Amino acid sequence: MASMLEGENVLAVNTYECLFLLDSNRYAKDPGGVSDSLPQMIQNMDGEVLASRLWNEQKLSYPIEGHKKGTYWLTYFKMDGQRMPALNRACQLNGAVLRHLVQKLDDRIAPHMVAAARGETAPEEEAAPEKTAETAAETVAKTTAEPESTSPPATSN
Repeated sequence: MASMLEGENVLAVNTYECLFLLDSNRYAKDPGGVSDSLPQMIQNMDGEVLASRLWNEQKLSYPIEGHKKGTYWLTYFKMDGQRMPALNRACQLNGAVLRHLVQKLDDRIAPHMVAAARGETAPEEEAAPEKTAETAAETVAKTTAEPESTSPPATSN
């Protein structure tokens, strides 16, 4: 019976992509402190950070809270969906975060997105060149094993 109760408490863990718009002045003064606070915020919500990196720094289309320039920080993480309101609140309270956008990723593309953020290739893409090499070797073996026809092709009149 204890295992049934434990099974009922199992929560769905989803993979998310979050783009943070950071105060570029704070980031310029303390890049390590600001960038380390973002994964820490997710880990405090029992999340697992998969990838976290600087995306871009650019002029904003319109001022946000008096800021004309922003730093974009991209993070991929796994977390229970029920913890999302608490993460949103933590982002609002973090003075370095001007805005944030969280998207739930489809399980089919999540490994590819995380691998791209890490600067790696996705697991399926790594296996593809091996298959191509095997296929090429098989083709060469078949063409060299089959004798070529010496008779001219038949013509129809």
